[in-house]
Amino acid sequence: MLTFEQKLAILDTYSVLERKNVSLGRVNYHYEQSQHEKKIVAFHLHPNGNGYVYAGLLRGYETDDKGFVNIRELSEAELRELLDASITSMSIHIPEAPVVNKRKKKAVVAEADSLWVNSDDDTLTLKLEDDLWYVYAGLNLEMAFESIDEAKEYLAEEGFTPAQS
Repeated sequence: MLTFEQKLAILDTYSVLERKNVSLGRVNYHYEQSQHEKKIVAFHLHPNGNGYVYAGLLRGYETDDKGFVNIRELSEAELRELLDASITSMSIHIPEAPVVNKRKKKAVVAEADSLWVNSDDDTLTLKLEDDLWYVYAGLNLEMAFESIDEAKEYLAEEGFTPAQS
């Protein structure tokens, strides 16, 4: 388990986060550039080692009813992974879904949940969830995009091609 001071030192390395001291020696970290109403990334970090990170826009994390994950027992690598994913998820503007004709919608849905592979046989999964395109490496969120074209461009730049079924 990381100490309170170690958690603060890790969070302080994120220049996009603003530290705010709150009551009882606790500390919050805000992401003011958030594209969502939610601005708090780290909540109530306490000298006893307890604290929370917002994961309400992420999948694969067990959250409380406000979307926070308890970070008491996380390692440095796990904490950084969660912080990176949280900030990325809060950075993406979710536009209102455009009206799509049925034929085009079927084509787009057919590309959802597709597997992509590179020359080293590494795989990434492209998924359409809540009008955003997510790229996963296993259960871990790699990137998120507003359009399939952006997602495909990223995958191609990284050396990935659609896996043959």
